[in-house]
Amino acid sequence: MFSLSGSSFTNNSLYGVSRCLTQSRKRVSVPMVVASVSSNGRPADRNVSVLMENTLKEMRENAPVIEKDSKSTVTGGVGDVYGEDSATEDQTITPWTVSVASGYSLLRDPHHNKGLAFSEKERDSHYLCGLLPPVVVDQELQVKKLMNNLRQYDVPLQRYMAMMDLQERNERLFYKLLIENVEELLPVVYTPTVGEACQKYGSIFRRPQGLFISLKEKGKILEVLKNWPEKKVQVIVVTDGERILGLGDLGCQGMGIPVGKLSLYTALGGIRPSACLPITIDVGTNNEKLLKDEFYIGLRQRRARGQEYAELLDEFMSAVKKTYGEKVLIQFEDFANHNAFDLLAKYGISHLVFNDDIQGTASVVLAGLVAALNLVGGNLAQHTFLFLGAGEAGTGIAELIALEMSKQTGAPLGETRKKIWMVDSKGLIVRSRMESLQHFKRPWAHDHEPVKELVNAVKLIKPTVLIGSSGAGRTFTKEVVQAMATLNKKPVIFALSNPTSQSECTAEEAYTWSEGRAIFASGSPFAPVEYKGKVFMSGQANNAYIFPGLGLGLIISGAIRVHDDMLLAASEALAAEVSQENFEKGLIYPPFANIRKISAHIAAKVAAKAYELGLATRLPQPENLVAYAESCMYSPSYRSYR
Repeated sequence: MFSLSGSSFTNNSLYGVSRCLTQSRKRVSVPMVVASVSSNGRPADRNVSVLMENTLKEMRENAPVIEKDSKSTVTGGVGDVYGEDSATEDQTITPWTVSVASGYSLLRDPHHNKGLAFSEKERDSHYLCGLLPPVVVDQELQVKKLMNNLRQYDVPLQRYMAMMDLQERNERLFYKLLIENVEELLPVVYTPTVGEACQKYGSIFRRPQGLFISLKEKGKILEVLKNWPEKKVQVIVVTDGERILGLGDLGCQGMGIPVGKLSLYTALGGIRPSACLPITIDVGTNNEKLLKDEFYIGLRQRRARGQEYAELLDEFMSAVKKTYGEKVLIQFEDFANHNAFDLLAKYGISHLVFNDDIQGTASVVLAGLVAALNLVGGNLAQHTFLFLGAGEAGTGIAELIALEMSKQTGAPLGETRKKIWMVDSKGLIVRSRMESLQHFKRPWAHDHEPVKELVNAVKLIKPTVLIGSSGAGRTFTKEVVQAMATLNKKPVIFALSNPTSQSECTAEEAYTWSEGRAIFASGSPFAPVEYKGKVFMSGQANNAYIFPGLGLGLIISGAIRVHDDMLLAASEALAAEVSQENFEKGLIYPPFANIRKISAHIAAKVAAKAYELGLATRLPQPENLVAYAESCMYSPSYRSYR
């Protein structure tokens, strides 16, 4: 659990967790599909019943056969009652289940549809003849055509909708496209475009991509979870929509965030799509514009607070563990400050939970700072940090920086926190404001006279690093950046707020106002900047560097809790991926083109830390965790169907 009080959580009793052998999993290789009935209710083919009978006969005959799976040799620890340890693997048809998908229905099944890539043999075997044009193309040509089509759109939201349409009709092609063009398409499927998609979600909504749990379902959430068709869920991303990016309360329309995050869990971290579950908890919205919008898809009431809210969340968390087991990762996403910290503290001791706004942002920013030291020199403890914004992201980043400084120097956490200052909406956080401060801001209240304006705080505190997590656009003014450049030969400036419109400053402003000396990173992507004949490539401190690899590491180790040291391990692993060639270009993050390799290394470090802390249950530990992580990753390439 992310430590808010300065003390890390480690349950020592978990070191003695009993090891019980999991039952051998019986896996049967059978044809993927059997024939369906036609839309008019008549058999789709006179051979349907024969095919069904033969298929079931083959399944019964083969049922006792156990198929060795080289990816599943690491088992043990807590019994795999919920199938959690196999959740990253491709699932075969079990003897008691038959997938009825062929012909017309197969072309509308996104999990198995290949479009024009079905071979002539597959078309003949699965009743597709005549339903497709005669040409057969490979997946690579499909990717090329789709990228050509996407580039025709001038409006980012149109590209987003085209990608969502693809995901709903051909899942593997969607992920193949995203993986091979991640640098170009990441801003389309996630920030900044996903922000606009959430704002207009009611208008563009076509079909559900996750579960909507509202106050109407209170008392029956367990039954609602059972409505989700996939049973081996390993990662849940959940939001209540109250603080979507820097856009505020979007209520039920915040569903775009869990959907987008889980797309990245698969594309970047290799988690199987069917192991991912997006959830929006709808307790109302205080957004008057949405409440009056006839196309709004959520509850038309003001937000529930207090006991009613707490009871719903408690029922949800209990139902998730009961349905999916101890090792399902629950990622809290875009909850408001007053709930985010409390939920993380409450459930971090009983569930495998992670808050990306607090912990994921902290980990990716720490990685960037560690990498930046190669350009500015010194160690973390020799630098002074000033934050604009003291909410989830700001205080989460600050705490992880303080923990890393404490780890490096051996100094108490209370001492390392003194190197970090914060400015909120009322000015510099100082000790004289202690009584009025929210609890998560109090560790950052130091002895100093009150300072109202950010530019004056910069001149008085003299920071070497300026970090923006305010959600307020253009707050790093020319005066602020120039003040940083006056104080430092190479000022480190991170403008982290999303989407682009909320960024504290642009890359062009940072480089121009600092006369090309700033080391700059942002939350949303910016194009390269040319200044006085030199091209500057800014880094993107995107959480997508961290959470997919972190999630994969937790899964392959069978971790049952998230520990601060796992976040530090993830940061160090990411910083180690920045090459000398990247530094020469002014980059402090590696290219996203290598993200799956990066995620595998992060996963290995996180898993190793889980084993070291005694929080891993998938035993014994693999000898080569990087290779093991890579072997568990989902591949979007088409499979041949008999």
